[in-house]
Amino acid sequence: MINFQEHIIYQGEEARSALRILDKLKNSISRTLFIVNTSNKMVGSLTDGDIRRGLLNGLEISQPIEAFMNKGFKSIHEHENNVQVIRSLREADLKLIPLLNDFGQITQVLDLTKTRTILPAAALIMAGGRGERLKPFTDTVPKPMLNVGGKPIIEHNIDRLIAFGISEIYISVKYLKEQIMDYFGDGSAKGVRIKYLIEEEPLGTLGALALIDGIGYDDILVMNSDLLTNIDFEDFFQFYQTQGAEMAVASIPYHVNIPYAVLETDHHHVASFIEKPTYTYYSNGGIYLLKFKLKSSFEKDSFFNATDLMDNIISDDNTALVHYPLLCYWLDIGKHQDFIKAQDDIKHLNF
Repeated sequence: MINFQEHIIYQGEEARSALRILDKLKNSISRTLFIVNTSNKMVGSLTDGDIRRGLLNGLEISQPIEAFMNKGFKSIHEHENNVQVIRSLREADLKLIPLLNDFGQITQVLDLTKTRTILPAAALIMAGGRGERLKPFTDTVPKPMLNVGGKPIIEHNIDRLIAFGISEIYISVKYLKEQIMDYFGDGSAKGVRIKYLIEEEPLGTLGALALIDGIGYDDILVMNSDLLTNIDFEDFFQFYQTQGAEMAVASIPYHVNIPYAVLETDHHHVASFIEKPTYTYYSNGGIYLLKFKLKSSFEKDSFFNATDLMDNIISDDNTALVHYPLLCYWLDIGKHQDFIKAQDDIKHLNF
């Protein structure tokens, strides 16, 4: 998280003062200042290049920075879907982008070398299971807290959500829940808000959603905590939105190669055959995007799986369920061999 106060200078200061601040930012990702007025409203941006061009055009270093600043600065705004805007700014190779509130005041500065975007969604991570198949590792440590590549499995997922600008995160916990809650706290150490949903009884893979009273968005991303993946959440979200669906499920393609010719028959009559075909099937990847209002489909404190909701949507002619084929790395760490594989894979993956 960037301390954006280091990049702020007030309107009326001399260009000389701005240069001194810029010099202190020489190790920063971007030597850019954001100029605000007495109401803390952003009115311009300034780089050492802006000052250099001003001096070449006859300005004096003692003049106010308003004479040098860029009034056509780039910014994004709270309560808006900025995904496309941020993508264009990233493609233009901009590094720091201010996030402004309704009063034009800076509330956050995005470092686009670390944060891909700001997805307008909350996230729910399901982390309450016992991890029976990973015994004895899970006798004293909850499965989400097992280390892969030097940090807990669940932390890889939280860090990836943060990289895509998701800052409202819920974690459902039950088994050895204190270890997870003590490790992450309220999320402030990572610059996000983390809230815990405590399952007194197992609630299935989606039942904990009913424990959330409300979120600041229409959509919520739900995922299992024991996944290791470098999914592009931005692309997943864009797909979900363009499809206009109530729910999207990330799917894992499985290719089945048949080593023989497959006959297509009608009783004993052979209509045709396919020589050594390959069939592709799609399985549930344990990552979902859905409308938050769908939580009204089930009762609070009731056992409810994501597949139950999928069945409901499929049977309703007025709603749509779509699948998003994952073409990236994905591993469900459910068994010992998966856990061993993850330890090696993490060394070669770009997260």
